[in-house]
Amino acid sequence: MTLDQLVSEVLAYIRNNGGRYQEWYAGITSDPQERLFTAHGVRKDGDVWIFRDAGYETTARDAEKHLLGLGMLGDTGGGDYSTKYVYAYKVRPHTSEA
Repeated sequence: MTLDQLVSEVLAYIRNNGGRYQEWYAGITSDPQERLFTAHGVRKDGDVWIFRDAGYETTARDAEKHLLGLGMLGDTGGGDYSTKYVYAYKVRPHTSEA
């Protein structure tokens, strides 16, 4: 998946599920299910979330930078060489953005 395709899919999902970019959190990980549902406390059912396999760590990092540049919550610098997933979720009172 190219960087443009990845970013376009995530942004289309956000547009379809509402909210301003500042109401969304974006990040990268090697284990999207653990990161979303355990670390951030996102609910599989009822919450709005997405993750995509970027294919490469560099593509994932570039996509993250782009999403954060739009005003989404999050920070760069996480992950390691195995990090190739990009994720985003709509922030809720029960989610943890730490």
